[in-house]
Parts: sequence; C-alpha cells; structure tokens
Amino acid sequence: MDKAVLTYDTLTHEMPIIEGSEGEKAVDISKLRQATGLITLDVGYQNTGSCTSTITFIDGDRGILRYRGIPIEELAEKASFSEVAYLLIYGNLPNREEQQAFSQRLTQNSMIHEEMLRFFDGFPPTAHPMAILATMVNSMSVYYTDYYTEDFQADTFDLMAASLISRIRTIAAYSYKHSIGQPHVYPKRDLKYASNFLYMMFDSPVNPYIPDPDIERALSTLLILHADHEQNCSTSTVRLVGSSMANLYASICAGICALWGPLHGGANQKVIEMLEEINRNKLSIQSCIESAKDKTSKFRLFGFGHRVYKNYDPRAKILKKYCETIFRKNNYQDPLINIAMELEDAALKDDFFVDRKLYPNVDFYSGILYRMIGIPTNMFTVMFAIGRLPGMIAQWKEMHDTDPLKIGRPRQIYMGNTLRHYAPMEER
Repeated sequence: MDKAVLTYDTLTHEMPIIEGSEGEKAVDISKLRQATGLITLDVGYQNTGSCTSTITFIDGDRGILRYRGIPIEELAEKASFSEVAYLLIYGNLPNREEQQAFSQRLTQNSMIHEEMLRFFDGFPPTAHPMAILATMVNSMSVYYTDYYTEDFQADTFDLMAASLISRIRTIAAYSYKHSIGQPHVYPKRDLKYASNFLYMMFDSPVNPYIPDPDIERALSTLLILHADHEQNCSTSTVRLVGSSMANLYASICAGICALWGPLHGGANQKVIEMLEEINRNKLSIQSCIESAKDKTSKFRLFGFGHRVYKNYDPRAKILKKYCETIFRKNNYQDPLINIAMELEDAALKDDFFVDRKLYPNVDFYSGILYRMIGIPTNMFTVMFAIGRLPGMIAQWKEMHDTDPLKIGRPRQIYMGNTLRHYAPMEER
C-alpha cells in the first residue's frame, strides 16, 4: 500500500494512501493527532474528505457528474425523478416491481396531516417559503410517530424516506398558496411527481391547471439535476447533524436551512435579481462584463464559475437546451431571458472568462427555467430543496449503514487570549 510520510521534529508518521474507484487519492490522517499531536488546518474543508461514499462521482476538470456510476446526461434524458430518487437511496435503478412499490409509497404519503395545516395559518403571508419548509419538515417527527424512530431501522426508514420525498412537494405548494392568499390544493393520486406539484401550485377555480408535457418534463429534469452533488454544504450538514443520531427529519431540516444561503441554494435567485438589476438600470451587456472583471466594482456576475467544475457544468448544458426549447415553443417575451442569453454569449467570447474557466453553472439556467415554468423567485431555493432531498436521504442512510457510526467533531486552532483571570467590575 502506498504511504505518505510526515516528518515533524523527531517524529515520523506514515499515513496510508486511500484510492477511490475512479482513481481519486487521499491521505488518511485519521491517526495523525494520536501519533503526533498535530491536526490539519483546512478552512472550509476544501481539501478534506469527511467520508468515503458510493453515491455521487464528480470530476470537475472534465465536467463529469454521475449518480451511482450513471452519467447525469443519461438520467436527465431517460429517467423519471422517482427512479433517480430510488437509485440514489438504494444504489440501483428499480425494476418494475420495485418502482411500482416505491411509487405507491409516494402516492400514499402525498397528503400532510390535517392538523399541520394550522401551522400555515400561523405563518405571516410574508414568511419566506424556506422558513416554512424547514419548520414543517421538522414537525413531521411529531405528526408521523407511527414510523418515526431515533435509531436507523430499515423497515421504518423506507416509510420515512417516501414520506419526506412525497410530502415535501405538498408542503412547498401549500406554502406558496398561503403566500398569495389562495386555498390549498390537495394532491391527485393519478399524477406523477412533477405534474402533481405543478397542479398543487397553479390550479385554482378561476384558472384550472392545464398540463404541458414539456414544462412537466423540464421540472422533472431540474429536480434530477439537483438530486445530489457529493459533499456540498447542505449535504455535509445533514451528515454532521445525523452523526449525533438525530432523526432523519431533524437532519433534513438542518440541511434545508444550510441550503437557504445565497452562496448555496439561493444562488439561482441571485441570478434573477442580477438580471432584473441589468434590465431595470438599462445596463449594456458589455458594461456588465467589464464591471464583473473590475474588482473595485460593486456589480457581481452571478451564475458563472463553480467551486468544483473547472469546465462547463454538465447540468448547465442540459438546462440550456430546455430553456431554448421552451423559449421557442411558448414565444416568451421576457427581457430577462434575452439578457441572460446575451450575457452568456459575451462571457464565452471574453478571454478573461475563458482563461479562468468561468462557464455558466447550474444556477444560471435553473433560475431562468424556473421563471419560464412560472415558479416565483422566492420559491427557487425551495425547488432546489425538493430536488436535493433524495441525495440528502441517501447520504444520511449511507452514513448510518457505516459501522461504526462516528459523531462529527471537527477540531480547531485556538487563536484567542492566553490565560487571564476574572476582574471585579470596579477594576475593569
């Protein structure tokens, strides 16, 4: 086995090299502190692997994303969201019987407890949908005690997972209806996952929901592309909280809160706000490009570049095609969409962006596509959460399948005051 050797003072410590199935290599430092008294310092965990995983593989340099080994391009084109959810959680695509059973569990768990509706009445109309979503998900541990457990048990886990995946869309749709003062629309048992959500969002006695297969498929694809993305901020949060043996609902609630931030799940909302600023102030595309390159400028170009991908984000390529298809089909007259297309074209012709590999990422086109579908801007992060849920559940399950389960406990380097003593008030 290959090893790395650390020499410090008079100590020499050998650390094994761990190699993943795709050739990734890591130095195993799990016994470093025990052997040398040293820890590693890696602010933001940019170079630290917190676990081994079999769920998602990413190669940012080559623009590769795979769920359980299957390229994201194939899943986006051929799979349903429920198939992808099953794949992530259980490791393989479901056969006909497994898919039927999984779909049945989703259908049976689409309604939320009637007593939970009182929560919606207690929220002000101005409440952010993410705050409502996190609260309602956490409250599920109170209302669904028949298959709730603090410990991981396979039989109850299947019901908890299906309950979360199905009910999160109902909660999201209800939060939207509450914000606009309309009555809730109950889910239909004969509709598929994405179409059922759109029905609950947009159906009303005045304007009945009219299905559009292209829109429904676009939404399903958006959810698939968001379904997992390795050890990102929100997923790592789910693992960290879950490592304390917190239940699945509490762990997912924590992940939703982490996803809320504008540097993570809220990034596509920032893209739309940027486009609105350009349109409102009648800024030229070239002036925006130049301002984005100027470090002294307050203007920020959101939706370009990615921490992981140093190539074109494969998810952005897929969404761009959907944007173009729906744009042409419905003859949209939205100035923001035109601005977005022109921005990408200008950026990809500019050496500054090309040299730094600042390509459009998934947030750039997901915000535009959600806008085309009719999803309001303050619901964008909620949509991200709905899509990311299967991945969070899969990561939580994988961690609990690992023996022994170790509680997450990062270390730190203390930089504060050395020993000092309490002084009475009159001496301060």
